[in-house]
Amino acid sequence: MQRPAWDEYFMKIAGVVAERSTCVRRSVGAIIVDNKRILSTGYNGVPTGLVHCEQRGCIRKEQNIPSGERQEVCRGLHAEQNAIIQAAQYGFSIVGSTIYSTTQPCITCAKMIINAGIKKVVFEGAYPDTLSIEVLEEAGIELVRFEGRENA
Repeated sequence: MQRPAWDEYFMKIAGVVAERSTCVRRSVGAIIVDNKRILSTGYNGVPTGLVHCEQRGCIRKEQNIPSGERQEVCRGLHAEQNAIIQAAQYGFSIVGSTIYSTTQPCITCAKMIINAGIKKVVFEGAYPDTLSIEVLEEAGIELVRFEGRENA
């Protein structure tokens, strides 16, 4: 039996976290890791206690807003935001950590990642937001586009 490489292992876990998403347009999962230990997880969806978009309907879909645009017109939070918030809520420092996301972070998440002190972003799927990549690179954040199984 071949063990998965660390990036593959954590991306698989992020994929399972994404299964909790309540977004009707895209399911995204994120986990924050330090020293090969998971500190927090997050998936995209509305704030705690609100009616899920799968029940209420998607404002962005109703207004025909393309992916990657006008992110403020959404009831939900992104997976990366929820992972950062969860770490703060439970008192875990994420300075110097790595965030794994099933999708490239948007510009809003990129700014939060920078200010949270996260030093590395491993992401899988594309997202139509080139500015996020630019600011992450400018901030010296290591970016890794996960392309599939690595050699263990």
